[in-house]
Amino acid sequence: MKKILLSFLFLSSLLFATVQDEEASQALIDSKIPIIDIRTPAEWKESGLLQGSIPIMLFDEKGKYDLNDFLQKLNGAVDTKKPFAIICRTGSRTKILASFLSQKMNYDVVNIKSGILYAKHLKLPILPYQPK
Repeated sequence: MKKILLSFLFLSSLLFATVQDEEASQALIDSKIPIIDIRTPAEWKESGLLQGSIPIMLFDEKGKYDLNDFLQKLNGAVDTKKPFAIICRTGSRTKILASFLSQKMNYDVVNIKSGILYAKHLKLPILPYQPK
């Protein structure tokens, strides 16, 4: 009976998504994991994008958001059955979003916890934002 219970607990743990907190790093960029930048276009223009990032705004300049629009764009940009990373300015917005995406959407998310400011401090490759 104990073996059955332990097997059930192990298998059920595999069904739950995770949030992994990491700092921005060259290793993360080199891993080719998709990185979603959730900042605003004004922020992208001001500080650029971490190399390989995909800009998909969550909160607008007034702090409002359209979660359905964000999720539609996210699902169109990355395979959400696989892990992906999210980044913002300092990690505040992504901390909240990562928890939501993991708990409610069952996505495996890497939260880049100190944001683009720390990436710039590390002198990681930052590219200018090019609007489409």
